[in-house]
Amino acid sequence: MAFSGYRVNTGIAMNEWETLHAVALASLLAWASGIRLYFVIFILGLAARFQYVELPPGLHVLSHDFVIGAAGLLLTIEFLADKVPGLDSAWDAVHTFIRIPAGALLAAGATGDNLNALTIAAGLLGGTITAGTHFTKAGGRAAINTSPEPVTNWTASFAEDAMVMGGMWLALFHPAVFIALLLLFLLLVAWLLPKLWRLAKRALRALSPPPSANEAGRG
Repeated sequence: MAFSGYRVNTGIAMNEWETLHAVALASLLAWASGIRLYFVIFILGLAARFQYVELPPGLHVLSHDFVIGAAGLLLTIEFLADKVPGLDSAWDAVHTFIRIPAGALLAAGATGDNLNALTIAAGLLGGTITAGTHFTKAGGRAAINTSPEPVTNWTASFAEDAMVMGGMWLALFHPAVFIALLLLFLLLVAWLLPKLWRLAKRALRALSPPPSANEAGRG
């Protein structure tokens, strides 16, 4: 990925700098896809369309008008749906089948436009990262939705928006910092995810209606 006038006096050899950017971009796409898939596609596609960034060949398609338009429409729907308690969890459930494969494909595209060992490895690792961020987000939202007031939900949603925007900025302009923070984030996810899902299951059981007298008698 090239940025006009950005790689001057970095102290890093050009091929090493490009490798660092490729790893950061693939990691960004995998991580952000689990939280705000359409946002990251829309922003990167728009930035490439107006030549603020140069995407690798495998991601040139993101700058196509159709892709930008579709991502923008879905981004608008997601932005609204993600702020409504209950609807956000339904949206997350449906997107289990969208975010993870999309994150894998985007991570693979960041490493090349031909199918080879590197793109397959990037896709496998990218899909795993996307799954981790997606299930952490979904589990956290399920736990938050047990609260009757919407403020906590809105706060979490806007925090996710800000986190993805900050992650994009770091990955594009400070890739080494982004990769280091992502590793810490993945360690946190590995520790937090089982706890979130146990909390979410307990909350769902608490919200379930008690069995009727007839059902209890049959049991």
